[in-house]
Amino acid sequence: MQNRSLVRPALLSKINERQVLRTIQSQGPLSRAEVSRHSGITPPTVSKAVEALINTHFLEEDEPEVAFGRPAKKLKLASSTIQVLGLVIDAEECRVVATGLDGTIHPDQTLWFPTPTTYEQLIEDTITNLQLLIQRGSMKTLGIGVSLPGLVDYRQNRGLLSPNLPITNEHSPVQDIENRLGIPCILVHELHALCLAERYFGNARGLDDFALLDVSTGVGLGVMSGGRILTGQNGLAGEIGHITIDIHGRKCGCGNYGCLETVACDSALAYLCSQNLGRRVNIREVIELAHSQEYLPTRELEQLVTYLSVGLAAVINLFNPSSLFLHGKLLEVDTSLFPRLIEETRKRTLRPSFEECTIIQARSSKRQGAIAAIIEHLIDSLVPPMMTEHRGSRKVHS
Repeated sequence: MQNRSLVRPALLSKINERQVLRTIQSQGPLSRAEVSRHSGITPPTVSKAVEALINTHFLEEDEPEVAFGRPAKKLKLASSTIQVLGLVIDAEECRVVATGLDGTIHPDQTLWFPTPTTYEQLIEDTITNLQLLIQRGSMKTLGIGVSLPGLVDYRQNRGLLSPNLPITNEHSPVQDIENRLGIPCILVHELHALCLAERYFGNARGLDDFALLDVSTGVGLGVMSGGRILTGQNGLAGEIGHITIDIHGRKCGCGNYGCLETVACDSALAYLCSQNLGRRVNIREVIELAHSQEYLPTRELEQLVTYLSVGLAAVINLFNPSSLFLHGKLLEVDTSLFPRLIEETRKRTLRPSFEECTIIQARSSKRQGAIAAIIEHLIDSLVPPMMTEHRGSRKVHS
């Protein structure tokens, strides 16, 4: 008796479409022949997949620039007929951004607003700003990626505990936004979003194994292993910022005392400088004061380097990454800070692990992270969940 294929033709077509998108996403604009060569899919199958993706507005064709002969048209991720939106919810300000599927961010497509003091106002201000981007032009909005700080429950699509933004605790911004706008939304922890951004738009292109330490508002860790983000049982892994590092330290937003993020991040540096200046300053103001020589935070930076090197050494010793990316504005305060930090980390790390790890300044942003999350979700959604490994109620990980 003839064996039946376990993969239905319609499903196989969707798998091919996703593979074509992944190939163009990683390689850039390609002709049909180049897609076939890079993906290993036969030319007729590539042509069929491409036509389907053009019809669903995932791909667009560019007219060739060569003036002689009949050069093949280049296929690229759609950016002129459709858009995706990203929302970054953060402690001091929120940002919304619109891009095509290529993820290219233009300044005139980004809006920001101060983070309100109540969750209800947060949703109202978010809706107002998202609508401004939705109503620009005539492009269709395919989805919205929402980056959220703190502990995120992927099973319930809600924030659990955010020491730096407690108004989001026990709330689901994606559900509230989706109900108001009728546009699919995806929730992603800001660290996981940054990992995706660095992998697709930053210095981690082509890497399946790396770690990223975010030292901006707080301290958080994202780890990419074998092309997958390590999330833990409930998506709560990576909260390295709440390891106690100074038992006599100041109180953290989580309720504990002396957490790593109270001494080793942008906010911590701004807090120390504020104490010494006698007025409140944020990290941008600290950078401006240092560059103008009006105030040089020498002692504050010395303390920060010591504590941050402990955090970096812990990540390297625990996860043995080939690359460790550092995301934060504090490195802009002083050009000598990064090499000093590397040297201090070397002293505190197991030698074999340190020698096999390259520490790199991250190039991506949280805005790119929110965009990367929704693009990732849209591409993966071409294939039904039973054909992909289960990673939570909503897939945001590659």
